[in-house]
Amino acid sequence: MASEVVEEEKERLVIMGSYGGMVRQLRAPKGEEDEDEEEEEDSCGATAAEEEIMLLWGIQQPTLSKPNAFVAQSSLQLKLDSCGQSLSIFQSPSSLSTPGVTGAVMWDSGVVLGKFLEHAVDSELLLLQGKKVVELGSGCGLVGCIAALLGSQAVLTDLPDRLRLLKKNIDANLRHGDVRGSAKVMELQWGDDPDLELIEPPPDFVLGSDVIYSEGAVLDLLSTLRQLCGSETTVFLAGELRNDAVLEYFLECAMEDFIIGRLEQSQWHPDFCSSRVVLYVLVKK
Repeated sequence: MASEVVEEEKERLVIMGSYGGMVRQLRAPKGEEDEDEEEEEDSCGATAAEEEIMLLWGIQQPTLSKPNAFVAQSSLQLKLDSCGQSLSIFQSPSSLSTPGVTGAVMWDSGVVLGKFLEHAVDSELLLLQGKKVVELGSGCGLVGCIAALLGSQAVLTDLPDRLRLLKKNIDANLRHGDVRGSAKVMELQWGDDPDLELIEPPPDFVLGSDVIYSEGAVLDLLSTLRQLCGSETTVFLAGELRNDAVLEYFLECAMEDFIIGRLEQSQWHPDFCSSRVVLYVLVKK
């Protein structure tokens, strides 16, 4: 029995999209594996999403780890070395008092995702040079800035009231020094039709950090992902493990249109790992 479990786990390690490393694929619904089965459940009756939540909260135990390990949200700037440059990301801590505004400061998931991209490129598991990248919910713009430094043509998107801070950070960090790619800012409301520039041609990569935060926003987020993604698009989503119900709902809905894999922390940047963060790869079915 133990050998069967090991073999099953090995089978779930796959290469997905344009990322060259192995990721742990979340179980495909049995409705796709066996058309005679109506419901996707394991021997204990757990769905793939439920199984993933039990693993994350049971093994990683995110609530036992310190939050904001890589950020200081009371500060007006976050300083971070990346791609041979010292980045200064401006924040607006006072905006956190406004209901619904979270993109005015950095969160750990954004730092983890940005440094993962740098580490993956350095490890030759990912190529961003010359690639079209769209970042969702860019907030302060760290991830998009790093993507541009790694050679991509990055488009950083967010709601209208966040664009000013985004532009300020692009100007501060990408208008000097060795910038291999480019970055621009565009407005994008999840659930609305994206500007044609975002989807024609489809992006090579879609990035998002801390975008899975509200059950009410899940369907709009997935609608935008479906519109943005082509058959060759690879999605990287990093999230803070705060609310298991929201993440479970997202995974259940996303599995209808996407194959999902989880990147284990051994493939993250070794200096930027946190048990409070999870990193997924998605590709369209």
